[in-house]
Amino acid sequence: MTAAPARETDWEALRGAARDVMSRAYAPYSGFPVGAAALVADGRTVTGCNVENAAYGVALCAECGLISDLVAGGGGRLTAFTCCGRDGERLMPCGRCRQLLWEHGGPELLVDTPSGVRPMSEVLPDAFGADDLARHGSRPDGRRNGSGGAQHANGAEQQANGAEQHANGAEQHANGAEQQATGAEQHGTAEGAQ
Repeated sequence: MTAAPARETDWEALRGAARDVMSRAYAPYSGFPVGAAALVADGRTVTGCNVENAAYGVALCAECGLISDLVAGGGGRLTAFTCCGRDGERLMPCGRCRQLLWEHGGPELLVDTPSGVRPMSEVLPDAFGADDLARHGSRPDGRRNGSGGAQHANGAEQQANGAEQHANGAEQHANGAEQQATGAEQHGTAEGAQ
């Protein structure tokens, strides 16, 4: 699906949605709240704000929340995107977020940048995407990554293995407790013999 032309996008309304969600950002460490808003091909608007964490590496950018909103709402293709900081001025997405936007909007996604509206193909030239995975044969069975059946089966197998490991761990824990009790008993017997 192709993106709506820039003249058909109500950029002021989209920027307003970004400013609104930015006001709900959780940014106690940086003091730099960020809001993002995007239009979906089906007409929905999705939003996200940054969510920081004391463990800085696990903080979520506003675009991460926006993509979660998109997927949780049924998915779809992004057609127009904007992002702003506390002062309402437009911000450029970081590298990781550009990759997220490419995945869900493609090269035609219109990005509201400080220098004007530009297609994602200019914001992230030569982007890595699903076609690269298919072209370079990332799966030994010839199927593209993302074939849900195989991933689901593998996930179920891993979950079963995890349950088995958990059971083994519980058994080892019980054996350890038994050994500890036997050791204490032997220790008590050894003290009594002295």
